Amino acid sequence: MDIYGFYTGKIFDAHQHLGVHKAEQGYTFRVYAPHTNRVTLVGDFNDWQDWEMYPGFNSQFHEVNVPLAKAGQRYLYRIWHKDDSYTEHCDPYGFGMDLRPAFCSVIRDLSDYQFHDSKWMRQRTDCKDKPLHIYEMHLGSWQQKKKKPDDETGDFYNYEELADILIPYLKKMGYNYVEFMPLAEHPCDESWGYQNTGFFAPTARYGTAKQLKILIDKLHQNHIGVILDFVLVHFAIDSYGLARFDGMPLYEYPDAGAGISEWGSYNFMHSKGEVQSFLQSSACYWLEEFHFDGLRMDAISRLIYWHGKPECGVNNNALNFIRNMNIGLKAKFPTCLLCAEDSTDYPKVTAPVWSGGLGFDYKWDMGYMNDTLNYFRTDPLYRFGNYDKLTFSMMYYHSEYYILPFSHDENVHGKATVLQKMHGLYDGKFAQARAFYMYNAIHPGKLLDFMGSEFGQLREWDESREQDWFMLKYPIHDAFHHYIKKLNHLYLTHSALSERDYTEGGFEWLDCKQNYPCCYAMKRNSSKESVIGVFNFAGTPQEQYILHCDAKRLTVLLDSSADIYSGTRPDTAGTVIEGSNGEFILSLPAFSGICFQVE
Repeated sequence: MDIYGFYTGKIFDAHQHLGVHKAEQGYTFRVYAPHTNRVTLVGDFNDWQDWEMYPGFNSQFHEVNVPLAKAGQRYLYRIWHKDDSYTEHCDPYGFGMDLRPAFCSVIRDLSDYQFHDSKWMRQRTDCKDKPLHIYEMHLGSWQQKKKKPDDETGDFYNYEELADILIPYLKKMGYNYVEFMPLAEHPCDESWGYQNTGFFAPTARYGTAKQLKILIDKLHQNHIGVILDFVLVHFAIDSYGLARFDGMPLYEYPDAGAGISEWGSYNFMHSKGEVQSFLQSSACYWLEEFHFDGLRMDAISRLIYWHGKPECGVNNNALNFIRNMNIGLKAKFPTCLLCAEDSTDYPKVTAPVWSGGLGFDYKWDMGYMNDTLNYFRTDPLYRFGNYDKLTFSMMYYHSEYYILPFSHDENVHGKATVLQKMHGLYDGKFAQARAFYMYNAIHPGKLLDFMGSEFGQLREWDESREQDWFMLKYPIHDAFHHYIKKLNHLYLTHSALSERDYTEGGFEWLDCKQNYPCCYAMKRNSSKESVIGVFNFAGTPQEQYILHCDAKRLTVLLDSSADIYSGTRPDTAGTVIEGSNGEFILSLPAFSGICFQVE
């Protein structure tokens, strides 16, 4: 390892030296603990008796070779203090951990699986001019095992088992990427993976590193990309983790004012070189070792501003870190997707670093998400006064490369699920949601939806319960499920909806001034075709709506008000509508959207 690079935050391969690695005999253990003079190793291989680790470079690194150590065995480091007491810690660079509530690190042989996805890896792109529809999911609560009485395997499918049920579902429903909520080891299910203790260890809840590789490999072989939710702002306070790792603040700030996050966790001190090398190496590890196609980086606003608050000022050290990390990751993995979850208006988040940007590929458009959901929460009687909430996003959409996110955060904590957010009573919510999702699919930007939204989940997400799949036995939910399937495949197969998301000529308003009766029309263009979406978000039908369009005829691709989707009129898909002098007279039911192919 480049020691100077480690201390100055320049390296991306610290995990190839630190942690546990195969040696000529057994395994060699190495740990960075600069503030202590004594570290001992205990584990299955020595009956949990203290074995001294020997000081390495400038006494800040400690190591020992264990000839009898084997893959699958557990171990811990004991960090000794001046009063002759010690604290047991898992390995910061450990590649595996025991199933919670146990917290031992586990030796993993990462060479025990060979990928078969070379074709996918060669052909993947950043999807800027291609469809990108992400299905965000929490592995433990998507589907859970139906256990037999003597089954001791727990409630969760392991990574490998999940492949056999998840892949057919994603393909059927028309999602071409899946985003897993954090999979790095974490002690508390309720943290959803955002309070990590093992930044190089796939959580044991769902199996081993090898099983995770199998899942990703199978997804790639079925043309489905995989994004990992990556936490780089903070870490869990559990004493066996990174907290005061060697008796002193090593990864965190020395004072609580800067060091404690709003979630009660410790903030990483991103100005320290060894912290930068740690996080950069972790990001590189997931992309390289597991073939993840991208990272969704959590809480970037907390890197841009101190505590995520503009009034506290820009955190320049953290910004320098993220710029350098993104440059390094894109140099190593040019086609990986680096996505920023950022709710601020800080400029040039997705611009290249050389032009003053932060170097991300995509940014979550939180403003669009909030404006759109607030519009659909509004009583239709008052939507005319909020007409511009749906048009405002087009005033700034060229400023960044946006993903339109309707994520887990919009389905918890009393916010209600996306379907529940629609104004009105039960039946009326579905009509509005069908029109809403069509509007979202035609709007410029890549797409992200949270699990359960595709069949109209009504109950807020709970990490301890699987999704309410039983709702598919109710006709209105089943019809909604089929509608979303049709819409998703339409998005994947029509280049007009994705090819020019971020270039001139890809989008134009055909109607954005009819605040009463709340009608909108927009056109999407690609090098091969044009698609038009027309919407009536009012609570009353518009029987003689006039669409002005430079076309001779329009073919209906999808009608959200079709009776096969629990709408109010016969399905019109495939119907050709003739225009007259560039005018088309349309019938728009209340809360409806129609998608047309331009002929």
